[in-house]
Amino acid sequence: MPTLSHAQLRAHAEAWIGAWNRADVEAVLAVFSDDAEFVSTLAQPYTGSSLVRGKPALRRYWQTALADRPGLRFELIAAICDEPGQTVVVHYVAIQGARRTRACEIMRFTDGVQVRGEALYGAPDGMA
Repeated sequence: MPTLSHAQLRAHAEAWIGAWNRADVEAVLAVFSDDAEFVSTLAQPYTGSSLVRGKPALRRYWQTALADRPGLRFELIAAICDEPGQTVVVHYVAIQGARRTRACEIMRFTDGVQVRGEALYGAPDGMA
């Protein structure tokens, strides 16, 4: 059972930001288990639920959502790594045109692959 070190969790956070900034859904999905779960209120309009299960459903959701948000990019604020818990929280700013929104993504790993994610969205950047 491989576990991820603090450095590997941090590197994942940085790679995740880079993959989204390239709009590379396959790179984002590469670390997910086939039966991973992802929770986001933004998924509801695309999937009918805030809970998305499995890589095929995640792929459809993210490809469709990215088509609605050309130019979306993320700026990393911090990566909070919990090596014993195999979790990383990625704190970032989502940028769409002039709109900047603070957000966090909680990523849980088992055996070196991501099994769960949850996206949380906050105030516009500069307001918090």
